[in-house]
Amino acid sequence: MTSADMALPAQDERTMPAVVLRDLDRRPLEQTLTELHALTEQYGYVVVVCSQATPEPVVRRLHTLRSLLESDRVAVFRPELPPLGIAVLARQLRQLASCDLSPGVLASAGRLLTHYIHAGAVLGSVARLDRVPVGLKSHAKSWVPGSQFAVVAHPEPQLVRIAPGARLKGPEFGTWMLVAKGQLQSDWITGLAKEWTAHALRETPLPAESPRWWGTGRMIEFCSYLADLSVLYQLVTSVRQSACHWCGLDVIGDRCVFCSATPPGHEPPAPRALEQRTPA
Repeated sequence: MTSADMALPAQDERTMPAVVLRDLDRRPLEQTLTELHALTEQYGYVVVVCSQATPEPVVRRLHTLRSLLESDRVAVFRPELPPLGIAVLARQLRQLASCDLSPGVLASAGRLLTHYIHAGAVLGSVARLDRVPVGLKSHAKSWVPGSQFAVVAHPEPQLVRIAPGARLKGPEFGTWMLVAKGQLQSDWITGLAKEWTAHALRETPLPAESPRWWGTGRMIEFCSYLADLSVLYQLVTSVRQSACHWCGLDVIGDRCVFCSATPPGHEPPAPRALEQRTPA
């Protein structure tokens, strides 16, 4: 991780601790290079998970460090998830790191697991939201005092103005829900958790990158996800593995996260459907 507030507490006793690469764009290049080299030597492979809202100077420094190390053992993984979803995904990978998965399979598992994350937010304004399509009516209503909007950015965009009867399509399998509150007050999330029949609702501080991603600090971010390690492991191991034709690592999916090579003629498998939840 590139920010300490994205390193969520361990989900269980097996969850591996997060390593935070702090202030990459502020510290001397030689110091950050030594740190990343030491991590690579200690663990063999390093996957840096960061969001699309991570400041560009930090991302540039990451790619510079990877180039200087001349190593395919460092991967920079930036999936299309909001910051809280990124933090949840990183914790899922930390859970799986305790299992008997090879580095290539563990790294590429991140792309698979994004399909099972439902990430969104309650916003006080959508005037600056550019991650989800926003119609002219919603833009106009965002200027009305007291207006609030419920948005799902992943796995498929949804946007509704919060009003009696407003609903968002949620997961069809059992999940937990994590909530991070910004500068907005709303009880709507509690109702959403019940509607999505979340097993549990937990709170965490709002990531610093979230206001930049969502275009406002008047928000409450939420994320629905799979928490059980056995389910995560079964999902990953049920997908066919293949050897990357470029670097030789075992991978799942249509791209090696470490060298970015795509297997020739590969057709990515459809995400596996999970057992439908039982209505409460």
